[in-house]
Amino acid sequence: MPGSIFNRIQEEINQGHGTRKQLYVDLEKELGGRHVVAFFTSFFWPVTISENDPDMIEEALDKVPDDGKEIVLLINSPGGEGVAAERIVNVCRSYSAGNSFSVIVPRKAKSAATMICFGASKIGMSKTSELGPVDPQIVVSNDRGQPVSVHAAHEIIESYEDLMAKANKTKGRVEPYLQQLARFDAKDIRRIRSAQALSSSISIKCLKAGAMASKSQTEIEKRIKPFLDPAYTKMHSRPIYHNEAARCGLPIELYELKSPVWALVSALYMRLNHFCNNHASKAVETVSDLYLAPLPTA
Repeated sequence: MPGSIFNRIQEEINQGHGTRKQLYVDLEKELGGRHVVAFFTSFFWPVTISENDPDMIEEALDKVPDDGKEIVLLINSPGGEGVAAERIVNVCRSYSAGNSFSVIVPRKAKSAATMICFGASKIGMSKTSELGPVDPQIVVSNDRGQPVSVHAAHEIIESYEDLMAKANKTKGRVEPYLQQLARFDAKDIRRIRSAQALSSSISIKCLKAGAMASKSQTEIEKRIKPFLDPAYTKMHSRPIYHNEAARCGLPIELYELKSPVWALVSALYMRLNHFCNNHASKAVETVSDLYLAPLPTA
């Protein structure tokens, strides 16, 4: 029928849920019947993991059959709020068998998304998958309150401290430094520093309650220093690959790039990444349901 063909074409153009459903069916079969839920946030639009995301994930998981099987979270995100990440870990554990869930990182799980991975019993990666430092991401808005860019917390703090140091040391005109410092709010700097401390605390807590339960908090902090110390990676966007993550003691499960599981993971990634760059800013999806956040308005 022409109508049904037209509808199918529109579904494919818009990357509707139906274009991915069979991939979930096949992937869950390859994973031994475990339930897969995908959580993607855009790398193109200035959006981050935020307080509404745990609710979207819980709504999706609430409709997953309660059959004693583990949840596998397929996550791809540049990161966001640490508290939201902590809540997502709690939601996934609560709905998964044995209070333990796994994650799979098809390409990038950075910052707060890495923190979510810390809460998992297994972190599925390929040789090209990336984790990253857990320094918070700070959304910078314009005068109308619209998000325009995202910066790593340590970059903002270091810029502020560098200007302060130069202003204090200069023997010449201090006005140029004061003009630049006027762009910063002392309350925001304090808040950002608190967010940095919170990210470290949540990361250690997630690991202590799961994959590193036998380790002390001090030992956990030492093991995951590459993730906690921005000086280690030099740049927030610099990737931490599977081998380095494994050396930190993280429970890495390495998938071969040509394996059946990874072929399905990659197919879902290509479709959902396109969807979250062109049709939505975020997506939470299972074999039966799709929840999304709209694109930011201009």
